[in-house]
Order: sequence, then C-alpha cells, then structure tokens
Amino acid sequence: MSTPKHEKILLQFDEESNIADCKIRSELSTVARTGSNLWLAFDEGAGLERLSINDKGYANHTRFLLSDYINLPASGEEIDIEGIAYANHYLWLVGSHSLKRDKPDDKDETISKRIKSLSKVKNDPNRYTIARIPVILNKKTGTYELFKKHPHPEKPDKILAAAKVKAGKKHSKLSKTLKKDKHVGPFMHLPGKDNGMDIEGIAVHGERIMLGLRGPVLRGYAMILEIAVKEKKKGKLKLKKIGKHKNRYRKHFVHLRGMGIRELAYAGDDLLILAGPTMDCDGTIALYRMKGGPENAKESIMQEEQVEQLFNIAMGHETPYGKDKAEGITLTEDHSIMVVYDAPADARLVGESDAYADIFEYK
Repeated sequence: MSTPKHEKILLQFDEESNIADCKIRSELSTVARTGSNLWLAFDEGAGLERLSINDKGYANHTRFLLSDYINLPASGEEIDIEGIAYANHYLWLVGSHSLKRDKPDDKDETISKRIKSLSKVKNDPNRYTIARIPVILNKKTGTYELFKKHPHPEKPDKILAAAKVKAGKKHSKLSKTLKKDKHVGPFMHLPGKDNGMDIEGIAVHGERIMLGLRGPVLRGYAMILEIAVKEKKKGKLKLKKIGKHKNRYRKHFVHLRGMGIRELAYAGDDLLILAGPTMDCDGTIALYRMKGGPENAKESIMQEEQVEQLFNIAMGHETPYGKDKAEGITLTEDHSIMVVYDAPADARLVGESDAYADIFEYK
C-alpha cells in the first residue's frame, strides 16, 4: 500500500516562543482542532500552542502554560504531552507515563561515559498527567480560549473546571493501578522507547476516554486502555470503576502488524489509529480505522482483518534516519486528516520557525 497524494499546509510559529535549543516545529507530538484553531504540543514543553487559520495555513501563535490551569508536581519540567483531544467543551491531554533512558552524547562524552549513560533511567513526575481544561469559543474573535473555570455555554448554572487525575512524583493513579496488570505490569519498569509502558494518544467519545499505547506491543497486538472519570473535588478527577470486574480501566487489543499506537482521534463514531514502530527505529507509519470504535461494556481483541488500513503515511526509507516521524492527527474542517511531524525533514522546514503539515483526503 503506497502513500496517497496529499497537500501541504503551513504551520507558522512565533520564533521567540522556542525554548532554549528546542524549536517547537522540530518536536511536535500531537494536534487537535477546535473550529478555526489548532492546538499542538511538543516534547520538551509544559504548555499548549494555539494557532489560528489564515489564508496561508495556520498562524497567530499563542502559548498557554499548563501550570496556570492545573497543579503539576514538578514546576518547570516537561510533561511529554503525547495526546490532545477535544470533547464536551474540554481540551483533554495526556502525558506519556513513560520512563526515559538517557541518550549517549557522542560529542561530549568518552566511550565509558556513553556506555554508562545507557544504564541511566529517569522518571519525570509531570509525565503522569491526565487532565482536562475548559476551552470556550470567544464569539467576538472566533477564537477558542482556555479557562481555569467557566460557565457551560449551554448550561450557565453548570461550571466547567480544569482538573487532573491524581498523580505524584513517581506515578499517577492509573500507572499505580496498572503495575498489577498481567499484560502491562511487567513492562512498567522499562523506558518507553524499549517497548515499555508509553501512552501516545488520547481520544474522547462521550464519557469514554481512550488511551493509545505505543508500548508494550504483545505478539503483534497494540493496546488501547479505556478509562472514565468523575470530578471528585476541585481540581481533581477520579478514575471510575468500569467493566465486568469493576476495574478502573478496560483493555482493548488490536493487531496492527506489530506496530504501536502513535495517536488516536475520533471521526464520528469511528476511531482512527496512527500506528508506527514502538522502538526507536524507522519503519512504516500507517493510518487505520476501527469502525464504531472499541466495543462498549467489555474488553475486546481485534485481528488484522477487523481493522481497516486506510493508507501508509511513510515507509521509513524516504528520509534520513529519525526524520519526518508522523506523531499527531486531527480532522480538518472539511473532514480531511491533518498529520503533524516530529523531527521534520528539511523539505518541510520554512524559515527559522515554521514547518509544513500534511492534509490527506479521508473517505
């Protein structure tokens, strides 16, 4: 299956918003759309980036620091946001929940230090974030804005409030629960890029929250964790018990030919799955569709033939190693699919801070 014809669209970022040596356009990990706005996140940050549509693409860059809306256990440290979703007047976001293995620096380290660095595994507290923030349309400007709390647009007596699932410096309520799981538990001590536990997508449909796992991949099967939440008290969300055995999560297995999940997005009732390598290597990145989404009221397992492969986005050999990794998808206003990339190839770069995303036709 080849990559279909597609169009490019320009994402224009404020050059002054780049952090240290990290350019936003080079670290994009996820995207979601609300009306004429795009919301994006990048690996090294602790905020959300908003762009607005114009005649050239998307521009008018504004940054929103998440610490202004939710409490984070480690001030100023990255969240490693890997998924954003819009539903029910909230912008939902999820951190990777993964451990991070140190990367050898072949420029500044001796051979012994490079080898030693591969034994170092870091646990970043902010990565255990699962949160929602009210996002409301400003009818005067036509722009969506974030709020710590705001009256519901259709139900003024109801207050929408920013909140997050309880998390500490070493785990969240979800990751603590998963340590006892027969499928996920054995992989909790492994870094994400080593087929360890690694959340890389979120999609919300009603009260059902789907979390896509890049790892672990088990015998070719990727995993979707389904959770539901309720507001416990100000600023805090509690995982609800769901499923036959009253667990606080439900597992859905899907055979994606050995690939892990890189992003999730709903298109009506159907669940779109961006799939790619779980390890730190090049390979096929493809888009799948699960018609009707995962089964409700029970766990599920789906074979290859039960999930529709729409098309390949990349085969892994078109660009130099590690370049042009498709990381985020969202539906556009005309129901096409926008794809944003981490480590964009040179042909995708414009000026000092901008980059092209791709638009694929969706049928």
